[in-house]
Amino acid sequence: MERGPLSLSLCGNIISVLVFISPIKTFWRIVRSGSTEDFEPAPYVFTLLNALLWLYYGLTKPDGLLVATVNGFGAVMEAIYVVLFVVYAADHATRIKAAKLATALDIGGFGVVFAATTFAIRELDLRIMVIGMICACLNVLMYGSPLAAMKTVITTKSVEFMPFFLSFFLFLNGGIWATYAVLDRDIFLGIPNGIGFVLGSIQLIIYAIYMNSKASQSSKETAEDAAPLLASNA
Repeated sequence: MERGPLSLSLCGNIISVLVFISPIKTFWRIVRSGSTEDFEPAPYVFTLLNALLWLYYGLTKPDGLLVATVNGFGAVMEAIYVVLFVVYAADHATRIKAAKLATALDIGGFGVVFAATTFAIRELDLRIMVIGMICACLNVLMYGSPLAAMKTVITTKSVEFMPFFLSFFLFLNGGIWATYAVLDRDIFLGIPNGIGFVLGSIQLIIYAIYMNSKASQSSKETAEDAAPLLASNA
């Protein structure tokens, strides 16, 4: 791997790690209170699936070690979040919901993709392409998930549910990995992270517009604790 792509990949890994550890404060709050309160399990379950698939992609693709490394770390972190969510679920119904979701997506979903691409597709290049397409589609959906939050910010004129540092790290993450993808000629990394960079830019612009509103100032502390997870991509 050339020095340019390698240095960008290392920077991308650092930013990705920051994105993966961003929910720690939220889960520290959950552990202290002994309840998940009104938090939803879906973002953490979904992000665990994303990390597992990118880990598989990185291990399958030649010279994909750095992609595999950061997503291996992400998979471990997200698995911890999911387990904590199940353990500290606010009620039995929430616990069952989280457990079923994790079983269906993180075990069943990943298992199907792994089995199908490993045993049904013998050609390495075709296998990499199929895994990459699945990862790219999943990443686009993840990067698009803040759209609902941006609508809420504009409607309420409050950035309560759009924490600055998470949005900033996602912006950097998308930009760095998109640049790396261009240099490495990896379309599966480039498309979703290019979209992520654009959406991250929009988030920061909206944040800048509404950050000084009275509603945002009154809810600043809540925003830091209630930050939803949108984890990284690669």
